Amino acid sequence: MDCHLLRPLSSSHHYFFSPASRGCITQRHCSNFQTHKKINGDNIQRFKGCFMDPHTKHSNQNTAQHRRSYQCIPLNASSGHPLESEPQIYESKSPWSLILASLNALYKFSRPHTVIGTAMGIISVSLLAVENMSDLSPLFFTGLMEAVVAALFMNIYIVGLNQLFDIEIDKVNKPYLPLASGEYSVRTGVAVVLVSVIMSFGIGWVVGSWPLFWALFISFILGTAYSINLPLLRWKRFAVVAAICILAVRAVIVQLAFFLHIQTFVFRRPAIFSRPLIFATAFMSFFSVVIALFKDIPDIDGDRIFGIRSFTVRLGQQKVFWICVYLLEMAYAVAMVIGGTSSCFWSKCVTVIGHAILASALWNHARSLDLKSKTAITSFYMFIWKLFYAEYLLIPLVR
Repeated sequence: MDCHLLRPLSSSHHYFFSPASRGCITQRHCSNFQTHKKINGDNIQRFKGCFMDPHTKHSNQNTAQHRRSYQCIPLNASSGHPLESEPQIYESKSPWSLILASLNALYKFSRPHTVIGTAMGIISVSLLAVENMSDLSPLFFTGLMEAVVAALFMNIYIVGLNQLFDIEIDKVNKPYLPLASGEYSVRTGVAVVLVSVIMSFGIGWVVGSWPLFWALFISFILGTAYSINLPLLRWKRFAVVAAICILAVRAVIVQLAFFLHIQTFVFRRPAIFSRPLIFATAFMSFFSVVIALFKDIPDIDGDRIFGIRSFTVRLGQQKVFWICVYLLEMAYAVAMVIGGTSSCFWSKCVTVIGHAILASALWNHARSLDLKSKTAITSFYMFIWKLFYAEYLLIPLVR
């Protein structure tokens, strides 16, 4: 039987034996020898500090010869881990797993719920400019894609910049984010943010649409002022100003600027403010205020520690929570009234029934929420975003 000769370093260490494999770091081999001693039953014979393989078949003859290599790794008796002085064996990752890990980090860094909301908002209001089926042409889809891609890059810039200036806060509120968890270095975060803003403005400039360019520029100004820690800036510290920033981007810019991009630049039609567009802007104003208020409810601990005077810090979680619920219920009630006054029968049915279902789902979910559970509150916040997405599915049907 071939084995590794073991020499105990001290009484405080014991040894772990595993079959030697290719790629081992250190091994000590002892000379081959033959054993001529009969093995009784299931007993494992120890010979010169080495254990014989219990799976090796033994015969009653004295001619059995066993050859097996073993790897010896000294272990700390108290911890069961290899000694620090000994070489470590690291499991290498495949290139594919590294690529997946990088994409997953970028996915978390981009705050996907905001990316989805931005994309759905632009698509929804762009459809309001469609007057007949012939408008759904390659020209329309090209203009839509240009707007969506440019806006998504700007979205990543805004949420990424916020994370760069909120690393310490996010270690308390959102420790799973790449910068807070250490998955991204600050240098990597800065690189992603810079590339995103350059790509966004680059696309806007190449396309040549002034509504699109101004939408990107105003979003850039407000997003930067919201997060960056400079004198007179970092507006997120002030609850009212922070809510206005979110309202301006989510309710006004997304609805009006991207509608005008399709209406005036793509279709070359005069700017008009139709009934569905006014409804979308008004309704999303309510929704944007709710998102601006609700996003701080699960973040109350970190905001309080770092001096962010949000409405949740001032009024408490329960009050802000029910303010958000009542605001949304009011918005749904108004939407049902507007839908009921539509001259189009199918639009009337879809608008009234759709908003009634959303209002009912919101109320039932709110009544069963445990406000003492941060996990439950965060889950409800994601539910608010799902209602946000659902509204953008209904807006193109308003007539």
